[in-house]
Amino acid sequence: MGDLSLDINIQEPRWDQSTFMGRARHFFTVTDPRNLLLSGAQLEASRNIVQNYRAGVATPGLTEDQLWRAKYVYDSAFHPDTGEKLILIGRMSAQVPMNMTITGCMLTFYRKTPTVVFWQWVNQSFNAIVNYSNRSGDAPITVRQLGTAYVSATTGAVATALGLKSLTKHLPPLVGRFVPFAAVAAANCINIPLMRQRELQVGIPVTDEAGQRLGHSVTAAKQGIFQVVISRICMAIPAMAIPPVIMNTLEKKDFLKRRPWLGAPLQVGLVGFCLVFATPLCCALFPQRSSIHVTRLEPELRAQIQEQNPSVEVVYYNKGL
Repeated sequence: MGDLSLDINIQEPRWDQSTFMGRARHFFTVTDPRNLLLSGAQLEASRNIVQNYRAGVATPGLTEDQLWRAKYVYDSAFHPDTGEKLILIGRMSAQVPMNMTITGCMLTFYRKTPTVVFWQWVNQSFNAIVNYSNRSGDAPITVRQLGTAYVSATTGAVATALGLKSLTKHLPPLVGRFVPFAAVAAANCINIPLMRQRELQVGIPVTDEAGQRLGHSVTAAKQGIFQVVISRICMAIPAMAIPPVIMNTLEKKDFLKRRPWLGAPLQVGLVGFCLVFATPLCCALFPQRSSIHVTRLEPELRAQIQEQNPSVEVVYYNKGL
């Protein structure tokens, strides 16, 4: 068997990202929780394979399937722009196990104020780590900016949850079960823009089709952040809308009345089942490598691109996750 061809483009995902199904297959691979079980040595081996291949050196005996596997292992643990190794719970492969636990507990313990505050705080702490880990671009973010985003999102989530909880006291129990979702949606609208505020100040890198960096754009950052907020809210809908309806029905049955301790694990299991599908499918709503027409960029950047690269009509950027 000869050496592997160097013509495979591993800068892009394996599947066609111009279609929803191609993006879905990509994100089912990226969010695979089994990637969390990989050792540090396995991650480093995958990084070496990918970096060597990008440098024009194919590992002897490497097959195409092994190359793609290494690429996805690398992508699951390292930031695409900075190359830094992500904290374990900040990786997209941790989304399902972490969110199923946190969301399941938010939906189970929604009746008492202390538990509402605690689980909203846990959720926003986790979200802060995920949003920072999966930010777009390589612009640094200060500790003060991190703290502001974290405190603001947590305060917003808790205030929304407690406010809606008090408003739904006299409404049917099923309505109260949807309070955690409203709080999560509100917090996403606060947390993600604040955690990525540096991008809104200095912009994110935009490139041509070949990947050549052309400058930084705040307009592209705004579009990317908006897409991520929509994806995150949509991601939460199945996991926070379907289980409450099922649990509201099951809790009226004798089976759960005699075994109330089953409520929490059953809720977590239902949430996990929803998230296994909702996480990759909602990540796939928008292309990871999004595009924007040059005419929609800031005047200064638009003029610079039209002067230096007059043939470029569309630029590309990493929208983040």
